[in-house]
Amino acid sequence: MFNKQDQKVADEMTNSNNIIGKGTILEGSVETFGNIRIEGKVIGNIKTKSKVALGQSSQVEGSILAQNAEVAGHVVGTVEITDVLVLKPTAVIEGDIITNKLIVESGAVFNGGCKMGGKSKEIKIGKSEEKTLLKAQS
Repeated sequence: MFNKQDQKVADEMTNSNNIIGKGTILEGSVETFGNIRIEGKVIGNIKTKSKVALGQSSQVEGSILAQNAEVAGHVVGTVEITDVLVLKPTAVIEGDIITNKLIVESGAVFNGGCKMGGKSKEIKIGKSEEKTLLKAQS
């Protein structure tokens, strides 16, 4: 499936860490193979093959698609997690949740629908998704 060089590149990308700091406002979608921590505000979608960590001061207006997530901030949009979603006591989710496993700590607020278990969605990042879109448009 992967040769050694491809596997090494994939491992390096997955091990990257990204931070959007407190006081930062990002307008647009974010896609990464690695972990992402958000303390600021994102107006757009977030997609990663790894973990999303939303700090207490974070605000996200858009959908989130990730393998794992820990939310302590405010999200307005759909949260789709293929493995484990943890809602911390300060978390506020306004939108639907789709996840395999859900941990809700006392104090977390969630307003929306929730679907758990079932088949995990494959997270596609970058060019592989563009190819799929091009085939669909043909």
